[in-house]
Amino acid sequence: MTPLELLCPAGDMECLRAALRFGADAVYVGGPQLQLRAANAGFSMDALAQAVKETHALGRRLYVTVNAFPTNDELEALGDYAQGLFALGVDAAIVADLGAVAVMRKAAPNLPIHISTQANCLNWAAATAWYELGASRVVLAREMTLEQIGQLRAHTPAALELEAFVHGAMCMAWSGRCMISAYLTGRSANRGGCTQSCRWRYHLVEEKRPGEFFPVEEDDRGTTILSSHDLNCLDFLDQIAAAGVTSFKIEGRMKSPYYVATVTNAYRQRLDGLANGPASSEFLALLQRELDAVSHRTYASGFYFGQMRRHAPDDGVYRQDCVFAGVVMERLDSGRVRIQLRNPIHRGDVLEVLSPGSLGRTLLAEGLTTPDGRALAQAVEPMVLFDMDAPPELAAGDMLRKRL
Repeated sequence: MTPLELLCPAGDMECLRAALRFGADAVYVGGPQLQLRAANAGFSMDALAQAVKETHALGRRLYVTVNAFPTNDELEALGDYAQGLFALGVDAAIVADLGAVAVMRKAAPNLPIHISTQANCLNWAAATAWYELGASRVVLAREMTLEQIGQLRAHTPAALELEAFVHGAMCMAWSGRCMISAYLTGRSANRGGCTQSCRWRYHLVEEKRPGEFFPVEEDDRGTTILSSHDLNCLDFLDQIAAAGVTSFKIEGRMKSPYYVATVTNAYRQRLDGLANGPASSEFLALLQRELDAVSHRTYASGFYFGQMRRHAPDDGVYRQDCVFAGVVMERLDSGRVRIQLRNPIHRGDVLEVLSPGSLGRTLLAEGLTTPDGRALAQAVEPMVLFDMDAPPELAAGDMLRKRL
């Protein structure tokens, strides 16, 4: 039986380290070319080399997205880029374009290729065709149901791996291939420049009443009819595995280290528990509480059980039950810890601990001082370092949060 893989996003080195520490089997990142995120979420070749080094040192895998659709002018450099990725030891490139696959396979035949969800693979014939062209994995189209995935698995080579998204933002488009941003702003989502225009709020204007805006739906917040819910498959990962998926992908290369750590921690524990049979409702509730602790829109199960509810767009409201308070930088010889602040902490605050494999631990913020020992009633300046009392199990890399 193929081991199940938890695949997590990273937009920078801090996110990569958070994903690895909190249990990712593999991490996917953007490189300097043709990656479908803003430039500040792409790693340089030197940063990729460091990312490969740190990932492989832990026995994990690193995949690089090359999933934008290249123009003629960009194909010439793509072969050299593929060779460069292979030389670094990258474990796979995630590619969407047929021409890009051909160029990269010719230039670096030993670099594994994963077919991006942007390629819209919905059926066994397409998946088999990609396999015959040299792909080792297909990232399934987000519109597939569990039944359709099972049918695809039954009609494709066993050596072809299947990957599917299980958590994060969804586009109101076909597997993310959307033209709204390009039309409204000139920045194409298919070239890595999405402005998330679908999440803006829209109203109608009647031709003979310029300047009068009518809500598309009666709502005191306006409307976001083009925007989707966030995906959350925590409750039915076992069914996705049974359908033949072996890589479970979390969306979010533009997300914070806190988001990456929290979501990775929850899904790591859920995947580890699959071998023990059905999860208890209490355990699932604890994990769901973790997912509610990060910023998200209304959760939904995507298309796995058929069409999403009609006429029920996301309400446009981001919600979260906790705020990221700080990260543990180091344990001190005194037994205390040094914290890098992200949001204010006051003496006496009840803080929750985000630690790998842990759920529900808390501590009281006591003994706050500056690094040179001056007592503090509170720490309020973002990114400032301060020291505080802590139990012995609190370790460097753990994160602290506060309930709202």
